[in-house]
Amino acid sequence: MIEQTIDRAHREEVSLGERFEFGKNWSRFLTTLDDQRIAQSERAIMEMLEASDLRGKRFLDIGSGSGLSSLAARRLGASVHSFDYDPQSVACTAELRQRYYADDELWTVEEGSALDIDYVRSLGTFDIVYSWGVLHHTGDMWKALENAHVPVVAGGKIFVAIYNDTGSQAARWKWIKKTYNRLPRFMKTPFAILVSAPDEAKSLTRSLLKARPSEYIQSWTQYDRTRGMSHWHDLIDWVGGYPYEVAKPEEIFDFYRARGFTLTKLKCGSVGLGCAEYVFQRTDQSV
Repeated sequence: MIEQTIDRAHREEVSLGERFEFGKNWSRFLTTLDDQRIAQSERAIMEMLEASDLRGKRFLDIGSGSGLSSLAARRLGASVHSFDYDPQSVACTAELRQRYYADDELWTVEEGSALDIDYVRSLGTFDIVYSWGVLHHTGDMWKALENAHVPVVAGGKIFVAIYNDTGSQAARWKWIKKTYNRLPRFMKTPFAILVSAPDEAKSLTRSLLKARPSEYIQSWTQYDRTRGMSHWHDLIDWVGGYPYEVAKPEEIFDFYRARGFTLTKLKCGSVGLGCAEYVFQRTDQSV
């Protein structure tokens, strides 16, 4: 019943041009997934959590998308619970589970909403709550950030990545993203190429001025080394990613500090419009 309600709401939002179909993009990405990208995802998680593995940990992936991060966490030894609002993202995550951990009782995949506090509470507690680049796409980011901290066990960590607030630049991209989702399907790819062209041109020009054109080529051919995904799929995900909200680092810091968390790791330098990454540890032992 809950899944049917989510499916119906998701289809309506997509049809109204109010939501990007992240799952469709991720399903295409899965055809490019390889061991190198999985290993990079593992390294990225370990770097931010400052750990060598996740053995014995319970890992909640809020908005699992392609399922890559969930797969990485499972390979690192965690028991994993993955959920997503987008039915096709759920299907992608389930496909990875079937591909690498068929019938594994330590990895659960299901539909759910980060905005449904009753659902989030029903999941129990976790040593690590993870949500990379998701909560700002829910349509109510601050409520999602509020709900996300609820399942963190005392002494546990929450790892979130949230779009950086760059003022008028972020406002302009909000308009671009909303426009993309309201365009007819046949116009979406040309529009994405058009709006991305200025930044791509700048990147190419910088590499040519330095007499190192290979740097630009590598930004496409070796992009997976930074996020474990392809440049093209990330570009479409960026242009189409709507709903879209942003926050300043100090806002996220103050928000979780007020809820009994201490910042243990931050990555926000030179992210521009991209995601700043935060790891907080619950230090309020009364929870």
